[in-house]
Amino acid sequence: MSTVYPSIPLKGAWQRLLGETRTRILLLYALTMLAAVGVAVPIFRALLFLQVDQRVQADLEEELDKFEDTYQAWDAVTPESDVELEAFVETFLSETIPQDDNYHLVFLNGKFFRANPGALPEVIRPASELGQQWATLTDTTDGKVTVANPKVGSVLYKTYVLETNDIPRGVFVAAHLSAGERTEALASVYVFTKVAIGVVLLSFLLAWLASQQLLKPVQQLAVTARSINEADLSRRLEVAGSGELSELAATFNAMMNRVQSAFESQRNFINDAGHELFTPLTIIQGHLEVMGDDPADRAATLSLVMDEIERMSRFTNDLLLLAQADQPNFLQLETIPVAAFTEEIFAKVSVLADRQWRLGSLGRGVLVGDRQRLTGALVNLAKNAAQHTQPADTIELGSATLGSQVRFWVRDTGEGIALADQTRIFDRFARAANTYRQSEGAGLGLAIVKTIADSHSGSIELVSQPGVGSTFTLVIPLDLPQQERAA
Repeated sequence: MSTVYPSIPLKGAWQRLLGETRTRILLLYALTMLAAVGVAVPIFRALLFLQVDQRVQADLEEELDKFEDTYQAWDAVTPESDVELEAFVETFLSETIPQDDNYHLVFLNGKFFRANPGALPEVIRPASELGQQWATLTDTTDGKVTVANPKVGSVLYKTYVLETNDIPRGVFVAAHLSAGERTEALASVYVFTKVAIGVVLLSFLLAWLASQQLLKPVQQLAVTARSINEADLSRRLEVAGSGELSELAATFNAMMNRVQSAFESQRNFINDAGHELFTPLTIIQGHLEVMGDDPADRAATLSLVMDEIERMSRFTNDLLLLAQADQPNFLQLETIPVAAFTEEIFAKVSVLADRQWRLGSLGRGVLVGDRQRLTGALVNLAKNAAQHTQPADTIELGSATLGSQVRFWVRDTGEGIALADQTRIFDRFARAANTYRQSEGAGLGLAIVKTIADSHSGSIELVSQPGVGSTFTLVIPLDLPQQERAA
């Protein structure tokens, strides 16, 4: 019986591999480098050929100078006869060995005489076009002729005219065939190309393997993000080292801190709001279930139910106000005289409870703000002070203009607030310990005050000492920043 092996999804594996960001980045890098090699190879080839030509020209120049010096020395002491000249040429050619692929040719009286080496390629033989051109030269020259035959390549040459008393007697030619030199140069180009491509591919492989470690924080980010759910928002990335990836991990952790804080705040808000609504609903349901036919009993029950409904209505309005704080039309701005506004608020709050109400100093100038929102904030502060003081206690309301800010305060001589509660009481549904739990309301009053202060680009300050009293100060800029006006 034959064994059937499960097929390996190679296509899917290759798709995943090519779909990875690091593979795409490194492929782009490798293609860029290969393109650079593709551009560099012809440049390298051209520069190499140029260098070869320059070296050959130098060799030809050196051989030509040697012949010229030898000839001029011989011509100065030798009779002017063709026999002597031929003897000189034969001696020089026999004693001088040209460089590789170099040829020495001598033409006397317009005819080919001798060459070294003797076996000449067809392109520079006496019967060739170049040979006939050299035979009739009367001036020293040099040049380069490209030949279609790849075994020859180019012919580089330099000439020297043999003269006696300014009469041309012959021509010495130093010629070079570049085929051999260029073959060696092309071999170097071929080796360079293979090495360059090999280096690029090896670099790609090593970089692909190394990038896995470099991109480990990104992989951890994906794993951590998949593991986070509403039941567990505490997972965080490990931040190590410095650089963009470490900054990404730190940014992700900071974002998750904000998400967790917002989620927990929302959950607590829902729980507290549900609790605050559940209590009056339970009271209403319980009293309606036991309400009898007695008119007095029915009137008392209805009065209690209406009171609870009114409390739920206030609570709902407070929630709506907090929800509207993020809306662009939350504030209806107008110009408010500080002194008159302070007196107006004092007139409203002084009838809230039987306390020793006192109007403090009055600020000067005008401020730009929402009259109704600021009124609500100060009334809430006054209600808060009334709830935690006794009839014999003093509650003072005042204002002062300092620089570009106006400060409204509500100061009381009540029971004060413990230091541990002084920050927390501005949170939604928060109440201070002990006596503050006995106050009416859902714990939204001071949260509303803080929201109104924030919407005016201001702040709320608290100075309190248990048994001495508390001072709540609403600090508002006289003029809102331009971005707040635009909002």
